[in-house]
Amino acid sequence: MSKKEKQRVNVVYSTNPNFSYDEEEHDDIETLDKQQQQLKVSIDRKQRKGKSVTIVSGFIGNDDDLTDLAKTLKTRCGVGGNAKDGEILIQGELKDKVFDLLISLGYSKTKKMGG
Repeated sequence: MSKKEKQRVNVVYSTNPNFSYDEEEHDDIETLDKQQQQLKVSIDRKQRKGKSVTIVSGFIGNDDDLTDLAKTLKTRCGVGGNAKDGEILIQGELKDKVFDLLISLGYSKTKKMGG
């Protein structure tokens, strides 16, 4: 079954001819405007075998917009990374560069966290 098809939730088999499957409801979160996003940029080294990662957290919106922002940041920084669980992970210690990029992209309420 592809992801585009509706998935059945908690039903194995039913003998009722009038039975209809309960569809899983997806809460589509609307993405806030760039000026309203309160993003936080920090660096994390924990549980990463000594490697540093720049984390952008606080994004409110759907996963597609988060992925697009992550792709833009990764491309402009010239590094790899990932977008998952509402956070953007950028490889390396690029807190200042990511902060400046977010400000230039219109995310005016961005803050640096940590030292």
